[in-house]
Amino acid sequence: MDEYIQRAIELGIDVYGFSEHAPMNFDAKYRLDFEEMNAYTNDVMRLKEAYSDKIQILLGYEVDYLKGHMDKRVLKADVDYLIGSVHFLDKWGFDNPEFIGGYEERDIDEIWQTYFDAIEAMAQTGYFDIVGHLDLIKVFKFMPKKDIRLMAKNALKAIKKSGMVMELNSAGLRKPIKEIYPSPLLLEMAYELDIPITFASDAHAVEQIGFGYDEVIQLATRIGYSKAVTFEQRQQKMIKF
Repeated sequence: MDEYIQRAIELGIDVYGFSEHAPMNFDAKYRLDFEEMNAYTNDVMRLKEAYSDKIQILLGYEVDYLKGHMDKRVLKADVDYLIGSVHFLDKWGFDNPEFIGGYEERDIDEIWQTYFDAIEAMAQTGYFDIVGHLDLIKVFKFMPKKDIRLMAKNALKAIKKSGMVMELNSAGLRKPIKEIYPSPLLLEMAYELDIPITFASDAHAVEQIGFGYDEVIQLATRIGYSKAVTFEQRQQKMIKF
């Protein structure tokens, strides 16, 4: 974790948030154990103090929205923010290359609509501060026949109503889709709804920190955004970029 912060400082990043995949009693291989939550918190707090004169460090979790598997220990954790993400449709890990065959067994339009329905339901819970990678369902370039804007409309309205922030996530540039999450079309809709944004590199390795930020900022600016949100103790703070 020290290496992550040192790299962020090198890049001139002034606010850096850790967003480890939160514990859940499903798909345990890809996330923290509940027993590791305290150690994770302590590590972030140690870094926060050690680097306080160089960078602001935030504590967060990325939480899977999956009915019956969300835990109060996570949802009520003392953090700066919670990212709500959808990685599973009826326990199918649609963004995992291991399970890519699932796309051949389902109607692509139904997959996309089910995904955005899950995003809408996630926003309606009121549990989360940030919506993670809004259109993750495009990751492998299995694109729908229907208009994506119509499919996502209700999800975006729910995000707006919930007061959530939407991340501009550069990880899509590293994936088969080779596109930022969300797409320009969906970001335009978010801008029209006055949904605020924040920036995420979704770094799973030190070399991915700050990845694609020039493209992310260019996209945000082109759409009309000039401010982004950061967090402290679940409270939003708007900053110019």
